[in-house]
Amino acid sequence: MLNLLTDIEGVAVGHATDLVLGSGVTAIIFDEPAIASGSVLGGAPGGRDTVLLDPSMTVQTVDAFVLSGGSAFGLDAAGGVQAGLRQIGRGFPVGSAKVPIVPQAILMDLLNGGDKHWGLHSPYRDMGYDAFKAAGKGAFALGTVGAGTGASTATVKGGIGSASAMTSSGHRIAALLAVNAMGAATVGDGPHFWAAPFEQNGEFGGLGLPQAFTEDHAALRMKGVKLKATTIGVIVTDAFLTKAQAHRLSIMAHDGLARAVLPTHLPGDGDTIFSAATGAKPLDDMTAFAELCHLATLVTARAIARGVYEATALPVPNAQAAWRDRFDS
Repeated sequence: MLNLLTDIEGVAVGHATDLVLGSGVTAIIFDEPAIASGSVLGGAPGGRDTVLLDPSMTVQTVDAFVLSGGSAFGLDAAGGVQAGLRQIGRGFPVGSAKVPIVPQAILMDLLNGGDKHWGLHSPYRDMGYDAFKAAGKGAFALGTVGAGTGASTATVKGGIGSASAMTSSGHRIAALLAVNAMGAATVGDGPHFWAAPFEQNGEFGGLGLPQAFTEDHAALRMKGVKLKATTIGVIVTDAFLTKAQAHRLSIMAHDGLARAVLPTHLPGDGDTIFSAATGAKPLDDMTAFAELCHLATLVTARAIARGVYEATALPVPNAQAAWRDRFDS
């Protein structure tokens, strides 16, 4: 296992990154349609086809998920991924037509110093197509790439993070998050991560928690009140789940977000987590599902910390410093 979302068989990940723009797109492509759901708990979300993920809605499966910068302009990215899927004959059958199902979530990165003067049409549809074409199995980059390119947090640069785990019954589960939080993933003004209790093998520095907590550690730290944020991501398992169970998995992943970022789910956050199950392995009982839910919380928290830990500052004037700029020594 690579400690990445691609540890789930049948899942590919691709990035499109533009450091001048200060933004990007990440595409998560499923080899076969996957049972899917999701939860939106932030107060200022942006998304496409998120309502169909409600367990009461008719469509059960998706062909891909898209995460993108660009705020509402970034919603064009799903069209690019949809075009790529249509090229290869994928999609939900509607009579003689096929419609690729591609839910998307976006984050706000319009004020990070990148060049957003793109003319009449935004670049995100083409970036979505590029991310689709780049999607592959195995290792992929973390940090300032894809949807995490322009991401930030209250204290240091945000980015793309991922983590995976295996249950005692052999089911795999993994998360991928674009960390653009209104709050902070680090404790106070120091290097320690709120997700430290769940860290595996020094994946985000191995520093643990501070020896003691002060009142200042828990003080409110967030971006300017006029800014919008959003941590967006996906949680995927190889277990066979119903759509309702997939929905529960996304809620458990939000628990991981709340353990990795303080505060979270603010009025200015658009926190959205999609969930999917490839169905490769049946679940024995509710105890096995409960363990899967537990690990959904942990891999989400770990992925968020990794996204911040792996990020690098944008190559623009007055860019937000990365964790590595401040604490790598």
